[in-house]
Amino acid sequence: MVEDVNFPSKWEADYLRKTDGWDLGGATPAFKSLADGGRFKPGRMIVPGAGRGHDAREFARHGYQVTAIDFSPYVISEMKRLADPQAPIEILQHDLFALPRDLDGFFDYVLEYTCFCAIDPKRRPEYSDLVTRLLRPGGVYIDLAFPLDDRAGGPPFAVSDSELLNLYQERGFKLLSREVPVDSVSPRRGAEMLFIFKKPATSD
Repeated sequence: MVEDVNFPSKWEADYLRKTDGWDLGGATPAFKSLADGGRFKPGRMIVPGAGRGHDAREFARHGYQVTAIDFSPYVISEMKRLADPQAPIEILQHDLFALPRDLDGFFDYVLEYTCFCAIDPKRRPEYSDLVTRLLRPGGVYIDLAFPLDDRAGGPPFAVSDSELLNLYQERGFKLLSREVPVDSVSPRRGAEMLFIFKKPATSD
């Protein structure tokens, strides 16, 4: 049932059954390329639905101050187990939709992959409002959108580029770039796209 995705118990069961196919076992190639390339200067980053924290640690290795959020107790323990002293991250166990307001406007970057496609599609506007809240004026939303297809049901629930553009342009974001990653893992090749959006500055 779609409603199950709103509760950590669903994801806890997937992890324990080892049906966590979204976990690549390491940093997402497109994000590793982005971090290695130095396109953005290090700053404060939040990773919603961070899972085992592979991407969070990758950006921390490049000097970012990273906060990783998940609401599954099991995967929080996994992030702690996999902690890298050379890539420290802040780990928070929390429901994304109930994050404390003192995080509003705190982050330079929001990093998204396989979180948007995992939430109940009816909550996507709420998620986009959350991203808007978390980012400082002029902050950047880095979204590796997946799966870009017309599948029925989920998770993962289908994503479309037009939906993403509408959600964030309605909130005043500017699309800086979108591109099909050349280094997607083979099962996802052609089914994902990297979007970079910028939140408007207060003077815009």
